[in-house]
Parts: sequence; structure tokens; C-alpha cells
Amino acid sequence: MITASPSPSPAQGAFRIHTHNPAELVEQTYFRVFQQRMADVPILNPALSVEAIDFQRWQGHWLGIVVTPWCMSVLLVPGGTDNWVWTGENKRRFVRFPAGEFAFLGSEEAELGEFQSCSLFSPMGKFTSQIEAAMTARASMVALLTAPPPVEARAAESSAMQAKSSVAQKVPVTPPVAGDRPALSRRGFFSLRAR
Repeated sequence: MITASPSPSPAQGAFRIHTHNPAELVEQTYFRVFQQRMADVPILNPALSVEAIDFQRWQGHWLGIVVTPWCMSVLLVPGGTDNWVWTGENKRRFVRFPAGEFAFLGSEEAELGEFQSCSLFSPMGKFTSQIEAAMTARASMVALLTAPPPVEARAAESSAMQAKSSVAQKVPVTPPVAGDRPALSRRGFFSLRAR
């Protein structure tokens, strides 16, 4: 069973410390929000449901991604009082990850208490299945926690790509099959989030 204990907060009066993985509480929270606040919203993707993905300890707190029919967001949930920054509801703060700095908004819900979220996708119309959304969430989590290569490595990678490109010009290219989608690099994906 997931337990949370209250602890005084200088900014908010009280909040919950989650000593155990809050993934189940995240799902309960977002499922309730879905039923009470989002049920008739036209942007919902009927192929998707609420799912908490890959919640794990990060700097003493809980970090994970929630997939819903209307959004996909990275969540920070307090795992202790050390280094937790209280923001207040709908107040923004920036959090530094290996991939860069990202803006999080403060929220509060009955099941979780205070938490913070960073939107990755909204609306969710581009996803055709729950599996596709969950795989994207997992890839996003890996990208968030992976530092970009140093400048020298990127320069070497660019030179290698140019060399491959000149070789590729001499090799016949097979036209793409209908339905193929271009891959989005995780660096490109997360550079959109950092703005």
C-alpha cells in the first residue's frame, strides 16, 4: 500500500511526503480528474487511458510520466522535505535535468497533495494506441535523464554524418514505404520543451 505522511511546508502550511512509489496515487488522481473535469472535453483521444509510467527516485523525490487521453506530462512528487521547492498552485519553476532545464507548474490534488508537472504533449491526437504513448513516455524519460553529448562529440558526429551523406549520394536510395514516419531526435524533442 502507498503511504504518504504530512510534513510542514514553509510556503504552503502542509504537504505530503511520499515514502513509497506514488504511481498508483498518480493514476487514481488523473482518473478522477478524467471523470470529473475532462469527460466531455472534445480533445480527448479515445484510444488512450490513464497510466503512470516509470516512476523512480530522483534527487530524493519521485519522477515519472503520466499518460492520459488529453496530455502526457512529467511529474515531480515530493519524496522528502530536503531540496523540495514549493511553488504554489499554477506557479512555475525551472528544474535542471541532465538533458537541460525544464519548466514545471505547481499543482495540488487530494490524492497526491502538492506535485509539479511539465507538459510533453497536449492534446494527444497523434497517438494511435496506449502502447505507442507508453513507449514515447519511456523514451522521453530516458532522454530527460541523459546528458547531451559534449560539443566535440557533436562536431565529430556531424562530420561523420557529412561523410556518410557523400557516400549515400553514390548509393541508390529506396523510396520510403507509405506510412513510414520520420523519427524525431530526442535532442530535438526536448529542445522544444526547454523554451
